[in-house]
Parts: sequence; C-alpha cells; structure tokens
Amino acid sequence: MSDISSVSTNSNIYGQIASGSKLNSAADGAAELSILEEEKTTSTGLEVGADNMASGIDLSNIEDGALASIQDYLQRIRELALQASNDLYSDTDKAAIQAEIDELKQGISDVASQTTYNTLNLLDGSNGTLQMATDSNGNSTSVSGYDTTLEALGISDFDVTGEFDISKIDSALEAVTSTRSAIGAKTNALEYGINYNTSAQLASESSQSNLEDLDIAEAVSEKKKQEVLNMYQLMMQKRKQDDEQSQYTRLFQS
Repeated sequence: MSDISSVSTNSNIYGQIASGSKLNSAADGAAELSILEEEKTTSTGLEVGADNMASGIDLSNIEDGALASIQDYLQRIRELALQASNDLYSDTDKAAIQAEIDELKQGISDVASQTTYNTLNLLDGSNGTLQMATDSNGNSTSVSGYDTTLEALGISDFDVTGEFDISKIDSALEAVTSTRSAIGAKTNALEYGINYNTSAQLASESSQSNLEDLDIAEAVSEKKKQEVLNMYQLMMQKRKQDDEQSQYTRLFQS
C-alpha cells in the first residue's frame, strides 16, 4: 500500500487556485519570491517619488503665483516712478505718489513673508534647496525657496521724493522674471519625472503580475490533468497488487 500513498495530492495547485497566486510561500519559488519583493519595493518607491514630485509642483505653483503678484506690484511702482520723473509734479504730488509706492512695497514685503507651503516660508530667503526622494534607490530632486524681500530686490529705500534711479525697479523686475522662469523649468522637469515614474511603476506592476498572478483556467486544467493521472496511477497500482496477491494465492495452493 506504500505505493498508493505516493500519489500526488496537488496541494500546491489547490492552494494556488484558492488564493489566485502562484507564490503563496517560498516553497512555491524562492527565486521568484525574491524578485517579486524587489519589484514591490521598486514600485512603492516610484509611487512615493511621484507623490513627492507632485508636492514639489504644488509648492512651485504657489511660488509662481506669489511672484506674479510681486511683478504686478513692481510694474505699478515703475509706472508711478515714471510719473514722478515729470518735473511738472510738485513736491506734494511726489509725496502722494511715494505714499502709494510705500503701500506697494509693503504689499511686496507681505507676499515675501507670508508665502508658505506646509509651514515652510518660500520667498523670504529662510529656505534654500529642498530635497525630495524620487524612488527607493536614493535618487532625489529638489525645489528651491527664494528671497524676494525688498532688501533682496534692492528697492527697500526706493523713494521718488528725492533723487532716484528707476533702473532699480527694472533690475527687481528682471530678477523676479528670471526666478519665475527657473520655477517654470523646474515644474516641467517634475512633470516629466512624474510621467516617468508612473510608466516605470506600471511596468513594475506588470512584472509583479506575471510573477505572482495565477492563470486560473490553466491551473484548473492542470489540476484536472493531474487528477486523471493520479486515478490512472491508482488503478495501475491496484492492478499490480491484485496480480501479486493472485500469484501468492496460486503459489500457496500449489
């Protein structure tokens, strides 16, 4: 009867069909399981990296919107400075113009000090390069904080009631425009990075599926085939035992 007990019970196939997975334990494929875990780590890193870069884009959009406001303030200051350059304006007129310029400068100062992302100040010079992981392999990218305070823009003492240089406003405008261009380039790079991570993650998940997911139809067919083979093996073993028993009976009777 020991031969009968050696017939396959297909426990692996039953377990795989029940779970829908080809890899329920290391015994189902140690190498494949190791590769699967590496792919899962890669996929998770790519997903988190894409989320990080999306946060970077959100931060950059906040910076860009704030800088657009500062540009508007500067353009108005320049317009007022041009008016103040007219010798037909009296000292009283120029004082009134300066009063509006001071309000506009205060607006720039407020934007620089109050523009934040998750409590991080973005435009007052207190934060420089901010690193973000892009995958699970130690790769990273960065976004930047900037300094657009009145002092950094060189217009803290800009005053049209006396001698003044309008080129200071032009230089401030140029600096803000250059910063917005850098932010736009970084945003484009982050969007590219997100697209890459998304594509790479899909490829990794496809690889995981090929390693792990069970073809149910194929597994059921294999199970049925194995059951037929098991039944045939049982029949052959039973026949062998019957023949051996018959030979022993004849020998005993003779």
